[in-house]
Amino acid sequence: MAGMRMAAPLLALREGFSALAVGFLLALFALTQVFLALPAGRYADRHGLKRPVGLCVVAAAMGAGLAVAFPIFPVLCLSALMTGGATGVASISLQRHVGRAAQNATELKKVFSWLAIGPAVSNFIGPLTAGLLIDHSGFRAAFLFLALLPLATWLWVRRTVELPPVAVSQGTAPKKTWDLLREPLMRRLMLVNWLLSSCWDVHTFVVPVLGHERGFSASVIGAILGAFALAATLVRVVVPVFASHMREWVVVATAMMITAVLFAVYPFMHSPLAMGVCSVLLGLALGSVQPMIMSTLHQITPEARHGEALGLRLMAINASSVLMPLLFGTAGAAVGVSVVFWSVGLAVGAGSRFAWLLRPESRHGEALHFTRK
Repeated sequence: MAGMRMAAPLLALREGFSALAVGFLLALFALTQVFLALPAGRYADRHGLKRPVGLCVVAAAMGAGLAVAFPIFPVLCLSALMTGGATGVASISLQRHVGRAAQNATELKKVFSWLAIGPAVSNFIGPLTAGLLIDHSGFRAAFLFLALLPLATWLWVRRTVELPPVAVSQGTAPKKTWDLLREPLMRRLMLVNWLLSSCWDVHTFVVPVLGHERGFSASVIGAILGAFALAATLVRVVVPVFASHMREWVVVATAMMITAVLFAVYPFMHSPLAMGVCSVLLGLALGSVQPMIMSTLHQITPEARHGEALGLRLMAINASSVLMPLLFGTAGAAVGVSVVFWSVGLAVGAGSRFAWLLRPESRHGEALHFTRK
């Protein structure tokens, strides 16, 4: 999906489509996830890891394969829907699996740091390799490479041992998903997660547009996005080493303030090297966040509803990812992409106070559901 999110908008730009059209295309990567997230979470709670991941492999490979056969804008939109939806459902299943495997809060931070390395590596390999293939062999070759990647996923997942299902008390009335949002801590966590997700979205959207405006090649644009992903990978390698000394709310709040500063200066960076440095620093800040968010989420939700909570989180951030690129595209066409950077930076800086409210002393006795045998 990371490679498709870079290659498909770049093809649209080269075909003469506007920033608004590119924003619409990027929004489609999240649209399917909005509708599939909650059903996928419940499905994972019932069926575990391998069955949902297997279905996702088929959908992702077919989605990228369609772009090989028909590299035109309507088909790129369909490819975005399929690859985005497959990635979202697979991520819910994987996150639920490793979260249940952890034995305590420190292990949660460690396992989610290791798990988050996968997407970070993907965000490096996908855009960079796609950019190189586009420059040297064309868009069809890039889409073909991306269509083969999901098949490797199944080779690694198919022998995974499923964890035993969570016992649910007989006669208990099923709870509504929205009941999870009645917890104040869950609402704060969702708001912080949405702000940080918007930062990823705006970076993914603005860098190809800025690079295209400044005449950068596809390889250079892919390298800038790849530098961001590589930095996110490196910081996630470090997190497990210091997991026992890290506090989730401190890491998240600090990352939000650093991100706000970087977004303020990013539009003034005109050379590939300067944009690359900002991209690396941004990757270090945002890359440290997801393990902390996921660790907190698993501590405040019942084990039998982990998949459901993960689905709710994914639905919320992808609903934003559908709307925000459209907003970015409209704003970029009207007032310039620099204003988009500054606006999101201001919002995430102001929202950092909610991250501080995730600290234990601010919970005022709110019960944690995190228990392990």
